[in-house]
Amino acid sequence: MLLQHKNAIVYGAGGSLGSAVAEALAQAGARVFLTGHRMASVQQTADSIKAAGGQVEIAEVDAFNEEAVTQHINAVKQQYGTVDISFNAVGVDVIQGVPLIELSVDDYVTPVTRSLQTRFLTAKAAGQVMKGQGSGVILFLTATPGGIGYPLTGGFAAACRATESLSTNLASELGTYGIRVLTIRSGGSPDSRVFKRAMESAPEMVKDALEKMEADTMLKQLPLMADIAQTAVFLASDMASKITGVAIDVTAGTTAALNYRVPRHHVSSSPQS
Repeated sequence: MLLQHKNAIVYGAGGSLGSAVAEALAQAGARVFLTGHRMASVQQTADSIKAAGGQVEIAEVDAFNEEAVTQHINAVKQQYGTVDISFNAVGVDVIQGVPLIELSVDDYVTPVTRSLQTRFLTAKAAGQVMKGQGSGVILFLTATPGGIGYPLTGGFAAACRATESLSTNLASELGTYGIRVLTIRSGGSPDSRVFKRAMESAPEMVKDALEKMEADTMLKQLPLMADIAQTAVFLASDMASKITGVAIDVTAGTTAALNYRVPRHHVSSSPQS
């Protein structure tokens, strides 16, 4: 197992991607510590991990509160010896679908401030613990606007860019202590809870939006939650021991080109003659 004997803290473990990554880390052998403020959904994730034979503990932790974050991570360190992986998937409310010039200052700035607050606090706490043990991996999660201009995404785009900047600068400071810091840039997973709920309420509109998002990818496919989760496992493992300070783009190529101009082409799976 890639992560056997590793201890991983997941913040926002009740959300779609937080739970998917937590389950993948556990399947790879890590002991996972799930945190969140909606404990019912966190417990569901824990139950799924336990049912699969994984090692898991849960705790209610306010990831926007420095004292709460510090107390929890120190307790994990004291009881289990190390904190090897920190992954923050905490969601923040943001207004999208509105032109920037029609947003208020608070509507634009608040998502950026809140996103950076929780990510800075959890990374700071992890960095302090990992510095003492001489190793560790800190993972962040952003999305397509972190790598390309993306209209009508409000403060979410700025939050993604700011998180990737935080990740890079932390990596430059913490690398000398054996700590790697990375961002996973997601392309929006159609099997996530957000899209599933939207599909239930407005199926035609969401279907059209997903088709446009797929058209923007090079592969003409959007990444699923499993794609993000397995990327997290790889980056947290020793197989990625020399990768740090970068955003790993799992957007199926969306951030690299205007791919909607290239039509979808169905490749035959039959053997070539």
